[in-house]
Amino acid sequence: MTVPGKNTYTAYIAVGANLGDRIAGCREGILRLAESGDIEIVHHSPYYYTEPVDYADQPWFVNAVCRVHTCLDPRSLLGRLKTVEATTGRSFGGVRFGPRVLDLDLIFYDQAVIQTRDLVVPHPRMHQRAFVLRPLHDIAADFVHPVFRTRISEMLSDPEVAGQACYRVADEAFCKTAAGRTAAGCEEIGNSLYK
Repeated sequence: MTVPGKNTYTAYIAVGANLGDRIAGCREGILRLAESGDIEIVHHSPYYYTEPVDYADQPWFVNAVCRVHTCLDPRSLLGRLKTVEATTGRSFGGVRFGPRVLDLDLIFYDQAVIQTRDLVVPHPRMHQRAFVLRPLHDIAADFVHPVFRTRISEMLSDPEVAGQACYRVADEAFCKTAAGRTAAGCEEIGNSLYK
């Protein structure tokens, strides 16, 4: 992406949904990000079907990660993510880490380290979450976390992260079949996923 007179930055955005048609919700969010012309989707990971973390009493999520090029500064990019979430029907408030129709999180912005009241980059919990690290590993295994100075591939080998249920979605038919299933239910369709 080239915008005359503007610098271009690389950012990584985590995408997730666990309400409605999860794949469609994630895709709609990604398309809306790209509509304005100041965010270009450069690379898109496969989708993963993931067990909820922190608040377990909710449907499983579908998650992915995108690498984007943008001329937006970090705060403006975060604002865009929140706007897209709102326009796709996400309601704010309620249970923390609870169900949502779309979740867009800014994971990395080049090698920037930002800590303000309303913006923390790198994302402060990404290193603890397989649903971020597995799809991120697919598109940026050698990316080095600017705070921990550790590659994504190394972060993924942490035993606590490796133990989190995170299954790659093989195709859309699987998503429709597996929606709302438990881990045991997912195992019944073993030929449609791998861990």
